[in-house]
Amino acid sequence: MNFNLKSSLSINIIIISFLTYLVKIDAKMKLGFPSSVLITLCMVQSFENSFVASFSSTSSTSFVSPKTILNSRNKFKIDTSLLDVVNTDNAESTEIVDRAPCFDGSCSSDPDEVVHDESSWVGEATTRLGDMTGPTVWTEFGRLSQENHISANLGQGFPDWVPPKFAVDSLVEAALDVAKSPHQYTRTAGHPNLVKRLAGRYSTHMDREIDPMGEVAVTIGASQALYLSLQTLIKPGDEVILFEPFFDLYVNQIKLAGGTPVYVPLTFVPYDESENAISGGEWVLEPENLEKAITPKTRTILLNSPHNPTGKVFTQPEMEYIAKAVKMAGPQCVVLSDEVYKYIVHSPPAEQMVAEEEAQFSGQLQNPSLSCPGHIHFASLPDMWDRTITISSAGKTFSATGWQVGWCIGPKHLISPIHQIIPYVQFCASTVIQEALARALPKADEPYEGFSSYYDYLRAMYTRKRDLLGSALKSTGFAIPDYNLTPGGGFFIFARIGKDIAAAIPKERIMAKNIAAPGGIARQDWALCQWLVEEKGILCIPSSPFFSKERALAGASDEFVRIAFCKTDDTIKEAAQAFSILSEEGCKTTATE
Repeated sequence: MNFNLKSSLSINIIIISFLTYLVKIDAKMKLGFPSSVLITLCMVQSFENSFVASFSSTSSTSFVSPKTILNSRNKFKIDTSLLDVVNTDNAESTEIVDRAPCFDGSCSSDPDEVVHDESSWVGEATTRLGDMTGPTVWTEFGRLSQENHISANLGQGFPDWVPPKFAVDSLVEAALDVAKSPHQYTRTAGHPNLVKRLAGRYSTHMDREIDPMGEVAVTIGASQALYLSLQTLIKPGDEVILFEPFFDLYVNQIKLAGGTPVYVPLTFVPYDESENAISGGEWVLEPENLEKAITPKTRTILLNSPHNPTGKVFTQPEMEYIAKAVKMAGPQCVVLSDEVYKYIVHSPPAEQMVAEEEAQFSGQLQNPSLSCPGHIHFASLPDMWDRTITISSAGKTFSATGWQVGWCIGPKHLISPIHQIIPYVQFCASTVIQEALARALPKADEPYEGFSSYYDYLRAMYTRKRDLLGSALKSTGFAIPDYNLTPGGGFFIFARIGKDIAAAIPKERIMAKNIAAPGGIARQDWALCQWLVEEKGILCIPSSPFFSKERALAGASDEFVRIAFCKTDDTIKEAAQAFSILSEEGCKTTATE
């Protein structure tokens, strides 16, 4: 409707008059100026609608008086519930502010008289997280990356290139397949085409026939697969064993399920143990540490191999130690085996490769690409199938972390409870992405870029990128694993901070207060990473969030940072150049001390 000038002026005059009226009676009504303004703004649309009706009809329009509107202010209290204004004529006004954690480290915008009545809005899940509800390493370094010019993001574990062409083609084909209509809901526990593909592959991995409808559950990423597994296994008070360092997500998911994390530290064994030497080394599971952690309350052992953040590949003897511990804990103990990096074992254990070569030579291994060279599926160990939920996803393998399709594989008595609760968490994972993945999986077994399969190409590519970054880190003064000696997988280097690097960190940054750091203190690892992103444009992740708070504050994580090599060669070369400048600064600092 086109309003003439006179009509528009009339609307504006009435709105201004109404605002003036509110301000005059504000003190008497005890609404508070912000509330008055907000109510006025909320009413503008109502007034406009009334005027539209009046100008679009020949009949007269009845207007609601400001007094009538104010007498109905309870309605506006509901509409403006974020303010939660509580007013009485003879009582002081109190605001109960419902706000998210202060990710900038302060809540200075709150007035002094605000009462944070957490009991009125915090649920059980949030309560279980305790002091873990504030800013995290991811929110903090995400903020820093937004605020600073980043030349090389070696922090987050996602590839900065597109997925392989056959995967993208599969997605396009699936999206355009009108006959199969993959744009609607599919089976809640997993798209039929995908669960059949997964069951076929894992039947080879586990050397057993896996039921696609009863022993596979498809989820929105591996994180949800882990969440659902813990929710179906854990009762309040149950204990879950974690190998430390660990991916930080695990701790809070355990707490959300009501469980108690129990930390079993991996032992760092340096290659050079002489005094004052800083060398690379390997992380080792000592059986006695695991045995001491087992109690009647042990419900789950959470295993991650290849391991984030260290890159460790658990050896056959270590896997057997864990299987022994499962039996020691009792029939209630189940292993959650997070195997998202299983196709990225870039330096496999020698004994494992010998065993696979023998199997291939004898004809027991019909399709080498399905073997995941160097990787051991924990569920394939004797007596462990019935006590293991295997978790994986497509994101790491196909450089498509945004696809968010994960899965659980296991016996029916462990997968069935997951099937039962999936409908109350999601209706289904993306149908079109599941269909695309079902089409991409067989294509990955075909020759690719001069290799016998995409998986062979993937391992070779990551081996080269690992060496490219590793060379830059060593020349800078970091100590890293010798992958000719130490098995490795995934796409992180857990680098040890050398003396020259440590010397380059401004002293005032170390032990400075930082609300996102463990215990609120930026120890050496955190200070280095924060300095790198703010001053050098390199994003790395400190190691302390991957340790229990007690051990991080005791200094167990001071010497390490996690650096990703799942990046383009150009990104890694940019980082190498910045690292070289850092090394020069460290040498100058050391020389003057």
